Amino acid sequence: MLVLSEVFAPANIQVPRSAQDDTFVSCTIFTMFTIWCTERYITSMKRATITLPDDIAKAVDDYIEAQEVPPALTTVMQVALRAYLSERGFLRARRSLRIRPNGKSGRSDVSQNHDLYFTGLKK
Repeated sequence: MLVLSEVFAPANIQVPRSAQDDTFVSCTIFTMFTIWCTERYITSMKRATITLPDDIAKAVDDYIEAQEVPPALTTVMQVALRAYLSERGFLRARRSLRIRPNGKSGRSDVSQNHDLYFTGLKK
């Protein structure tokens, strides 16, 4: 079980203060996770502030409220912008992942027993 006092307590983890600096600082597990999330996800997206006319803002609010599970405003904006740019040829449509059998494994049960093959329990 995860105990919050352990997550927020200083750990014996030393991380670089910055990429240009050779000094290190101690941090908590929570801080490391926050840094990882920031570097991994937030910096890979561009932030924008938009101003909506009243009629569009009301339509967006009405749409969100009408959903059984209301989506985040960010999600609504991303989907709308993706559709708008795709229709005009500025954004390629996302293709679903298509996995096809290779057919060269020599085994007919790989899709059913893949875990056993990975662990080496079945050869």
